[in-house]
Amino acid sequence: MKIILIGANGQLGTDLVSALAQHDVVNAIQPGTDSARLAQVLELDISNNTAVRAAITQHKPDVIINTAAFHRVDDIERDASVALQVNAFAAQQLALACHDADIALLHISTDYVFDGKKQTPYVETDLPNPISAYGATKLAGELLVRSAWHKHYIIRPCGLYGTAGAMGKGGNFVNIMLKLARGDKPVKVIADQVCTPTYTKDLAEQIALLITTGQYGVYHTTSDGACTWFEFAREIFRLAGLSPQVIPITSEEYGAPARRPAYSVLENRALRNLGIDRLRDWHEALAEYVSIVEPGSHATV
Repeated sequence: MKIILIGANGQLGTDLVSALAQHDVVNAIQPGTDSARLAQVLELDISNNTAVRAAITQHKPDVIINTAAFHRVDDIERDASVALQVNAFAAQQLALACHDADIALLHISTDYVFDGKKQTPYVETDLPNPISAYGATKLAGELLVRSAWHKHYIIRPCGLYGTAGAMGKGGNFVNIMLKLARGDKPVKVIADQVCTPTYTKDLAEQIALLITTGQYGVYHTTSDGACTWFEFAREIFRLAGLSPQVIPITSEEYGAPARRPAYSVLENRALRNLGIDRLRDWHEALAEYVSIVEPGSHATV
């Protein structure tokens, strides 16, 4: 299969490069960003519709995987203009280009399309209702992709972490917690938001399987289980053999400009209905990740 992978040098993109190794992959990155780890690199600005269409004409892919996003959640709350361009308008133009070339599009969305008021896991048919500007831009992208072209896979993950870190965020949550644990101050972590941490390696392998099915639609793609961010942090420290003072705080005490869903657990119902849900329990996935980033920790579930 010929694939254009947009955002190949990002946190998820890096693991997708490995998961898609058996395919013919063109690694597309934002111009001016680091490509040291990649072969066959294509510099591509997703907001440049002319360049996107030229890349499709040149490489003739069977599917495009779009991991590009502007996800600085609190910055977007103050000014959503860039996020709308990247997360919504560019996604629409990409879908229209895929329509014209008759190729599939896999687009990454987010759990933030939901308001978090539900107390049981969200399924794909639940009505989105974002409570942040970021969530609104991602939902707009979903809707524009869906309206532009029926050959789409829309992926909703949650709480991503991976070995490449999170570009533009100063590291993913696990790496930040490990760094803070080695400081001389107590670690304060939000305890009233429930999520499902998801290892990007697992997500990438799930995506690699999904694109072979031709079963288009919306898919929740998270690890199994749920925890608060506070519980997540404690498990990180346990696996790494660290014992910092960890203090639970509320979302209000944290005081972020953008509201986050209080309950952000997703059920992979569509994947299970296809019989292809391969995502592990979050404890197991985290133990593997910590054993890689903390090789002396002997992390076990």
